[in-house]
Amino acid sequence: MSNSNYDASVLIEALPHIQKYYGKTVVVKYGGNAMINEELKDAVIHDIVLLSLVGVRVVIVHGGGPEINAMLKKIGKKSEFVKGLRYTDRETMDIVQMVLCGKVNKDLVTLINHAGGNGVGLCGIDGGLFQAVRKTDEDGTDYGYVGEIRKVNPEPVMDMLESGYIPVISTVAQGMDEDTGYNINADLAASKLAVALQAEKLILLTDVRGLLLDRNDESTLLPEIKVSGVPKLIKDGVIAGGMIPKVDCCVEAVREGVRQANIQDGRVAHSILIELFSDNGVGTMFF
Repeated sequence: MSNSNYDASVLIEALPHIQKYYGKTVVVKYGGNAMINEELKDAVIHDIVLLSLVGVRVVIVHGGGPEINAMLKKIGKKSEFVKGLRYTDRETMDIVQMVLCGKVNKDLVTLINHAGGNGVGLCGIDGGLFQAVRKTDEDGTDYGYVGEIRKVNPEPVMDMLESGYIPVISTVAQGMDEDTGYNINADLAASKLAVALQAEKLILLTDVRGLLLDRNDESTLLPEIKVSGVPKLIKDGVIAGGMIPKVDCCVEAVREGVRQANIQDGRVAHSILIELFSDNGVGTMFF
């Protein structure tokens, strides 16, 4: 008897949250361990399908680093990284496009469909969804075919959402300055798309709990932070290294009109549902 009471209390707790997000758009950047571990992958897919079934307009933007690494290894090519981004020469760009837009994207769509959802795969080239130019730094760093998004056309995604589908988007962009595809950082693509869709929330699934005041102590998680407080945390060294670009994506999204942005632990099963439909939430929320 106590079990059924407990189950009901979980659903009752979820009700106001479901009402809050009903008809709203949530963009989930899916990457890291949650893409590799089968149990976590299954949890993410079921979270996404459940969100869709209760009326949340959910969009997945995915990376696929491990799969790209594996394919490059197969052809005897070494993965190279420059300032944390994959150096993408012509051959690597072909592999990135093939793996992300082909294999990874369609695998995710298949999983969603098998779980009872209506997944549709798009890549950033489709309908000019992501349009980019070659990334350049002031110091002249060469990243190869890594792009910076200059324009987002959200219409193909909006059309899919209107028709009740779950759009699954791979992060290859159409070149504006060259006749090529560009490799795009998935956090950045998710942030830009969330802004273009006027999303209620952006969720970046990652392999850390969120933003920690002390990187070596998981109990120092910052549950929420105003974007105006971020510069001081960067200055104090609390936000450093690979966390800076992720935080920048959240800050930019919120400043451009997304209500909330989250960095949260994709290693926790069902972290998407816990964040959206419970009083506690997970990770660090920027607002």
